[in-house]
Amino acid sequence: MSYDKYLSPFSERYASKEMQYIFSPEMKFKTWRKLWIALAESEKELGLNITDEQIEELKTHAEDINYEVAKEREALVRHDVMSHVYAYGEQCPKAKGIIHLGATSCYVGDNTDIIIMTEALKLVKKKLVNVMSKLADFAMEYKALPTLAFTHFQPAQPTTVGKRATLWLMELKLDYDDLCYIIDSMLLLGSKGTTGTQASFLELFDGDHKKVKMLDQKIAEKMGFAGCYPVSGQTYSRKVDMRVANVLAGIAASAHKFSNDIRLLQHLKEIEEPFEKNQIGSSAMAYKRNPMRSERIASLANYVIVNSLNPAITTATQWFERTLDDSANKRISIPEAFLAVDGILDLYLNVVDGLVVYPKVIEKHLLQELPFMATENIMMDAVKAGGDRQELHERIRTLSMEAGRNVKEKGLDNNLLELIAAEPAFNMSLDELKSSMEPAKFVGRAKEQTEEFIAEVIKPILDENQEMLGLKADIKV
Repeated sequence: MSYDKYLSPFSERYASKEMQYIFSPEMKFKTWRKLWIALAESEKELGLNITDEQIEELKTHAEDINYEVAKEREALVRHDVMSHVYAYGEQCPKAKGIIHLGATSCYVGDNTDIIIMTEALKLVKKKLVNVMSKLADFAMEYKALPTLAFTHFQPAQPTTVGKRATLWLMELKLDYDDLCYIIDSMLLLGSKGTTGTQASFLELFDGDHKKVKMLDQKIAEKMGFAGCYPVSGQTYSRKVDMRVANVLAGIAASAHKFSNDIRLLQHLKEIEEPFEKNQIGSSAMAYKRNPMRSERIASLANYVIVNSLNPAITTATQWFERTLDDSANKRISIPEAFLAVDGILDLYLNVVDGLVVYPKVIEKHLLQELPFMATENIMMDAVKAGGDRQELHERIRTLSMEAGRNVKEKGLDNNLLELIAAEPAFNMSLDELKSSMEPAKFVGRAKEQTEEFIAEVIKPILDENQEMLGLKADIKV
């Protein structure tokens, strides 16, 4: 490790080795060589004078990149693609003359960007599916555990712990849909030439438009894609980067919402994120158990959401068929968006996998507020017994205000049930009132909604991606 120069936190702290490799120089330059091989093979199949011997020579040196030769050449010519063409030619003297034939730098640069983003999207999908699986397990485990729900962070109609988890899961399901759509719609740039007209390839194939069109399709198939964008300038539209970044921002937003809820629940001491045996929560306050994983999710998510503006601004400000003011920005914004989301999903998986639930605290908080929630049921029971609905409504409103003052101003327990029992108009004993305070009576269809959602919506997704499941998150710090 070097201590005398900047090191990216994404590499040192947040992103996985798998995601880092996808955006590594080695992945990029090996993909360049695969694209040059695909180009040569396709051109040969369409009738150009390229030999099997030349292609075999290219394949022989597809992996053993002579980086030093390329680096030395780039210092001289100031062009990364041509430096690697030169280095590849040094290793492949027989094929030297046909490497990069008819292509521009964007043939390797832009096609590689699409390939790398697609691989990164697939890794994001794998991690997202694993988070969804763990959340589904959590939801089912606690589908029937009543808990106080909140609107405006004020006590509201009860729900269940599992039902609340389905709210997090529903947002991830929407992200999953968007992610799959983007993955399925990714296409290569293909071989479009300097302004997207394929003029150089039309020249190579003696004006045969059909062969030029077939060249794109052959390259796409060799690289594992359904096809190429039908029209472009020199580059693929930077709108593609924007769409990808927006999907990543959506995942970040969903994770942020989850992390907010966990941090609030940890404050309430109802649910906590995992806290390791030797973990230190505070340098000053030894008793503290800070929700640092959830806080880090929020922090990284903020970055991803704001960073999504970079590709949006870049695509909006491109000129005609090509300008180079996209290059420096996308070299940073696209990899870092993926590296950050990779870290977010690892943290999300780690937190969900180790959530600690405290049912007694949850029950205590619920029972403190439940008398207020039960007033409508109590009033209806009293009406059935012959009471006047309007009179009872006014009495229960007044008693609720009195009980509220006792809690807030005097620090007493909620004594609403005692106040109602002492009110002749309700004609109900304290024991009768307490017997109606079963929390499960107030959660509506929370348990059933959870079961139906997991079985009908989430399980088919997990079944479809069964081979991806079983991932464990490795959190560095």
